[in-house]
Amino acid sequence: MIAKWLVMGAALVTGAASVPALRSGEIPDSETPSSEIADSDTRAWWQATEALSGDAMEGRDTGSPGYDRAARLLAARFAAAGLKPAGENGSWYQQLKLIDLTVDARATHFRIGAAPLRLLHDITLRPSPNMPRALDAPLVFRGYCGAGTLGDVRGKVVLCYGWRRSGLTSAAERAAAVEAAGALGIVTIADPGFTIEPMQWPVAYARSVAPVGAPAPNSDRLLVATLNPAALPRVLAGSGQDAATLIRAGSTGAALPNFNLPAPFAATVTLRERMIASANVLGLLPGSDSMLRDQYVVLSAHLDGYGRGEPVKGDGLYNGTLDDAAYVALLQRLAERRQGKGYRRSVVFAAFTGEEKGLLGATEFVAHPTVPRAALVANINLDQLRPIFPLDLMTVHALDDTTLGDAVRASAGNITVQHDPEPERNLLRRADHWPFLSAGIPATGFVFGYRTGTESEQRYRHWYQTGYHKPQDDLDQPMDWTAATKFNAFFYDLVARVADADRPPEWKRGSTLRPERK
Repeated sequence: MIAKWLVMGAALVTGAASVPALRSGEIPDSETPSSEIADSDTRAWWQATEALSGDAMEGRDTGSPGYDRAARLLAARFAAAGLKPAGENGSWYQQLKLIDLTVDARATHFRIGAAPLRLLHDITLRPSPNMPRALDAPLVFRGYCGAGTLGDVRGKVVLCYGWRRSGLTSAAERAAAVEAAGALGIVTIADPGFTIEPMQWPVAYARSVAPVGAPAPNSDRLLVATLNPAALPRVLAGSGQDAATLIRAGSTGAALPNFNLPAPFAATVTLRERMIASANVLGLLPGSDSMLRDQYVVLSAHLDGYGRGEPVKGDGLYNGTLDDAAYVALLQRLAERRQGKGYRRSVVFAAFTGEEKGLLGATEFVAHPTVPRAALVANINLDQLRPIFPLDLMTVHALDDTTLGDAVRASAGNITVQHDPEPERNLLRRADHWPFLSAGIPATGFVFGYRTGTESEQRYRHWYQTGYHKPQDDLDQPMDWTAATKFNAFFYDLVARVADADRPPEWKRGSTLRPERK
């Protein structure tokens, strides 16, 4: 079943250059823990964070009224700080038209034989336009689901172990192999052995968002689901297989058996489809140097969050404070510090939408920038930052691929910089710097680093287990204000170093990331 089309985001009018008026109550009251924050600049930054991630913004889900409120507030703050509109048609906004496809949890059901699986808790689903809406089919386990190991799975649902490291099958390879073999669906066991970032349950919702007119996703005709390993004993019941033994072997990449399950996999899926609109918020600080002002450095963070989703410990509002309201607030704070005083180069302040739905806003901006494409010389992106422990080590994306890395080293002071020590997490490609790098534009981003076995690592891992894409990423979480201040100062210095340099950032010879500039 497909629900009727709905249009959201209409409150952001791209044809007007003026700032849309903020309605009564749209700037929430905030009670800053000023006794905890000694530094006045950090205090001002956190006040901006509170305004963007308080409950009044409802988690800023892409295309939601809460997102629109946050966008209007940010545009007003950009204007007050002396930025110029850099969106479409002289406005602050670059609109995206999107298709939102959501699984209706109340009308969707899964079971293995007579045993039900609870959506979002035991199993989750990637909705796609042409996926099966109802099936009742044999279920078979085929290990890591390599192309040569499946056998005859036509008309069946294939259960696969979801290995996430190098050396075995990737998620894309598993789905392609299962689809090519004629199966109806693939159910992947989330790998608890991927301890550096295990999947956390429940998930917020089962939903996909894509630009209007975008091609269908890969394996569009498959039912594509992910299974909570805690539910595996129910799935294997009666098979003679032990869930703990299978997970233990799969977690280490050991050989896995192929076997058929005695009970079929049954699913009834109801999808709701709607058209939504959501906007990037774009401000410009014009350059002061007549020779360099036609070059643009883009500073970015993502304004969108998860919004409302499946409750965790009774809380269903996913505020997204550190991911990523705090670093949109840092863009605002930098603009306020400058008060219209330009660097030598022009700087675009970009708060992107749709990052959590697949880097949608950044991808749209890179494909259709509101300033000349050839004049985009760099992107410095703020995401993946967790100021919850001391900052003395920092992972830097694309550190040695462009001369931005040299600028980072010069600005870092006593912060040691490093390459990503966990490349299998694919953080490089999971944030808004990636569309810039893919287009040949030098870009970078940062992660607070830690040394193995330290309390900092414990705090970082704990946050990913309890806060990442969860309601607990809110204004009440513990913070390290000294670390936050230190990073913010580093960012201010880096922006000045890049925007005022005699030469723009350049790719380095031998970079494995450098594409042909598109």
